Amino acid sequence: MAGVPLQTETETATGEGGNALPNWVADSAGEVLFALIVLLAGWYLSKVAVRLAGRTVAQRISRPSVTRMVLRGVRGSVLFFTVMLVVTILFDGFEAVVSVAVFSAVIGIVLAPLVGSFINGLFVLADQPYEIGDMVEIADAGHQGFVEDITIRYTKITTLDNTFMVVPNAEIRTRDVINYSAEDERTRLGISFEVTYESDVDLARTQAEQAARSVEEVIGGGPDIRVGSARYPAGPRCYIDEYAASGMRLTLRYWITSPYKLLAARSKVQERIRERYADADVEIAYPHTHHVFDETSGSPRVRLDDGGRVDGNREPPADRR
Repeated sequence: MAGVPLQTETETATGEGGNALPNWVADSAGEVLFALIVLLAGWYLSKVAVRLAGRTVAQRISRPSVTRMVLRGVRGSVLFFTVMLVVTILFDGFEAVVSVAVFSAVIGIVLAPLVGSFINGLFVLADQPYEIGDMVEIADAGHQGFVEDITIRYTKITTLDNTFMVVPNAEIRTRDVINYSAEDERTRLGISFEVTYESDVDLARTQAEQAARSVEEVIGGGPDIRVGSARYPAGPRCYIDEYAASGMRLTLRYWITSPYKLLAARSKVQERIRERYADADVEIAYPHTHHVFDETSGSPRVRLDDGGRVDGNREPPADRR
């Protein structure tokens, strides 16, 4: 009929119950639902891919840190392609490409400070200064602990106090890191102390070596231990270090089986040394000073409580004796 506007199919869509919704809403809802299904499927497939590739990667790569990094890369790749597919579903053709390009540019600008951490993470993995499970110490900070995880951005360390340290790779590469358990866990320690000049020095050295051998964590003997091109005795050795002011300085060098109880092993060795020296003719020296006065020392001046002064060469008054 004339004068009555016709409702086109592209304007509305009539559903059950007579509710009219725009077609673009219905189409968008379907695309969003499909994109959500694809996203969930991609997340599940990423876990499956890691599970399937895990054994093969672990057999071909011996380093746990690199194995974890490869598996993270596998999962990240699956998730990346899933996100790209979702963007393609939600946007059409060229618009999707442009949207992804703009999104990538924005992300690149925002995450620019993290690029250095990624690069340093690659250097850490390539240089192999430490591995997961190694006991390390950050020298300038004095922190000791075990490497819990190595990622592309940071290194996680569990300290001996059972706390976590998360150190960015860009920062840890500028620090001095001591690795106690790389390749060979045997660690050499040293203790310096002084014995009096009146003591039997040969007996003191022998007793110190035997004291160290009596500690369970200390290596008592065996083949020489090779460090680089040098070889060191495996058993404890006590050396004369220097003639000090208070006595003869001795240095005891010994190896322990593992670096996990450095302080405990050192304490036990020093305790055993003290016990053996107490039963032998050996006295541990301590800093002390003797003041000797003779005819060349002069006359000291003494001030009394009431302000009077008595010369060292004179007798005090009778009433003050």
